Amino acid sequence: MALISGTKLGPYQIQALIGAGGMGEVYSARDTRLDRSVAIKVLAASLANDPERLRRFEQEARAVAALNHPNILAIHDIGTQDGTSYLVSEFLEGTTLRTQLANGALPARKAIEYALQIAQGLGAAHDRGIVHRDLKPENIFVTKDGRLKILDFGLAKVQTQAATLYGTTVLSQTTLGVVMGTAGYMSPEQVRGESIDHRSDIFSFGAVLYEMLSGGRAFNGDTNVEIMSAVLRHEPPEIIRATPPVHPAVDRTIRHCLEKDPLERFQSTRDLKFQLEMAAEGLYSGTETARAYGSPFRRRWLMALLIALSLIRCLSLCFSLGFRQNENRQPTKD
Repeated sequence: MALISGTKLGPYQIQALIGAGGMGEVYSARDTRLDRSVAIKVLAASLANDPERLRRFEQEARAVAALNHPNILAIHDIGTQDGTSYLVSEFLEGTTLRTQLANGALPARKAIEYALQIAQGLGAAHDRGIVHRDLKPENIFVTKDGRLKILDFGLAKVQTQAATLYGTTVLSQTTLGVVMGTAGYMSPEQVRGESIDHRSDIFSFGAVLYEMLSGGRAFNGDTNVEIMSAVLRHEPPEIIRATPPVHPAVDRTIRHCLEKDPLERFQSTRDLKFQLEMAAEGLYSGTETARAYGSPFRRRWLMALLIALSLIRCLSLCFSLGFRQNENRQPTKD
């Protein structure tokens, strides 16, 4: 049952329900100690007695609290009151990427700008050994000022080596044979229930970028089984012929992310970001070139300028040759 306005959870006063999902509800609230707006995620009552669900809920808090990055949702607090477990995070104003994609593909520049921010957030998580495992448009938030925030680390996996290195207490290794994630955005190894690493997130990233640029999902089917089969066996439709067209460098970047074999993908988000930046340069320079040469007037003006420069160069060369010939004709003194 949803909490009513005015309910207190510790020092936090509930204001309104703003969302709900499989793990629970999200409310806007007021932090009465610091007098600021916050968001509170409450674990669903039906799951409160499930040790595994409770573990995942606490895992999300610890995993995200270990991160401090502008492209990842900031966690402020975690608590339990009268059997209700809750997580307190920064309050965001804006929409999810899924909401934006409801209107179709994004402009290429905006999609690349968003992609770079997502890659930066993922890179921060991967540097801490944290694999998101559920990257999708619903878990990416676009604030009013255009900043992207990665949400919902409830399925996150922390690699043992990184956990020891950074003192993180969250240890969640993938249980072989158990499929966790969202159909259409899971990597092939994730679909097969195999052990995964950060390259699985890179596959999911490719599926999200594909959708931002094409307006359609990379892998489709009438059921989750069909969608997961497409992830394992099919290649996404080409988007290079989309309207407006997708720059070939960007298309190659997406294809590299969506390789079935993790060994064939980008091996780090650092490499991925570098390739995105290169693709962005190609995209922008191509746009500027088209803009500069686009109108007939500009083409005629540039052609006239080139002709004039060529004539000046020819006249200069002729003058130089004539001067040298005159020098050679001068009589020499005995």
